[in-house]
Amino acid sequence: MKLNKKHLLGTIFLPIQLVLVQLATNNPTFIENYYSNGIYPNIAAFLRIIFGWIPFSVGDLLITFLLFLFIRFIYRLVKVRFRSVLPKIIHFTAILSLVYFCFYLFWGLNYYREPLAENLAYQQEKYSTLQLQKVTETIIQKLNYYQLKITKNDTIKVENKYSKNKMYRLAIDGYTHLEKDFPQLKYQYKSIKSSLMSLLQTYIGTGGYLNPLTGEAQINSRIPKTGYPTTICHEMAHQIGFAAENEANFVGFLATNYNDDVFFKYASYRMAFGYCISELRKRDRELSKELWKTVHIGVRKDFNDSYQFWKSYKNPFEPLVKKGYNAYLKANKQEKGIASYSYVVNLFIHYFESLEDI
Repeated sequence: MKLNKKHLLGTIFLPIQLVLVQLATNNPTFIENYYSNGIYPNIAAFLRIIFGWIPFSVGDLLITFLLFLFIRFIYRLVKVRFRSVLPKIIHFTAILSLVYFCFYLFWGLNYYREPLAENLAYQQEKYSTLQLQKVTETIIQKLNYYQLKITKNDTIKVENKYSKNKMYRLAIDGYTHLEKDFPQLKYQYKSIKSSLMSLLQTYIGTGGYLNPLTGEAQINSRIPKTGYPTTICHEMAHQIGFAAENEANFVGFLATNYNDDVFFKYASYRMAFGYCISELRKRDRELSKELWKTVHIGVRKDFNDSYQFWKSYKNPFEPLVKKGYNAYLKANKQEKGIASYSYVVNLFIHYFESLEDI
């Protein structure tokens, strides 16, 4: 049985990569200095320049092609009744090794960089329920203000009439303003696309994703538009090297909040409120109910419509996908898995407490 030498070398390289990535998890300072702030910005800029101008999602097509290769591999194994299986497995593993290499080189090592809190000089201490309450009240005031500014009536739901492409353009403005206060959050070379797999994303409960192999920010074009700006800026945060979901949420909030556009302002406080009120509900359900009563009826209608939207796409496969994603996050040093999303509240509290009006 003759084995392809290139395929064999690729297969042997896979366990070596696993060891190297494991070593990276224990060296966040090295990753921060030499990867996240070293070679990664150049890699990311190159990918966005190459693919950003293309009007459709190259990354979605690439995923489809890789899925095709996997299905073809399984089909061929079954067709030959698993005869001469070793060369086929080695070939498949070599492809897997290449994808694994590209994933971590092009983006994935950002999972192991230093925490954003250190980058921003935030002390991640445990916060009290009183702190959380005060910050949530401040967010509610801002949320109500922008809802009223847009609709002129506190009972009317905000309707974002912008096209998706206009929001993709506007998102750049927020990062441009943000860069003045946070130079480390500079964004260059736009590559933001409406995903070709938006329907599939909706059924599995996701608003967007970053394709690390092409550097494209993929946005689910079906999600409610009042939350669209924060989803865009969240995926852009992934593009500039913040892989952890809680950190991308916070950077996405900042970029949306720094935008001059009123719909982006509303979306930023809408997002912050959602996370803070959920965390407060875990600590004091009655208090969270009292704070909900202070939210404008128009805002409550917006949240209810969003809830009904996602509820309409519930299906038996969504929990399985989330379990898989949860395992993926844990494998990449997010010990809390999907629950790590709630840790953005800590960053919100530090940020709002640093403002003069709180």
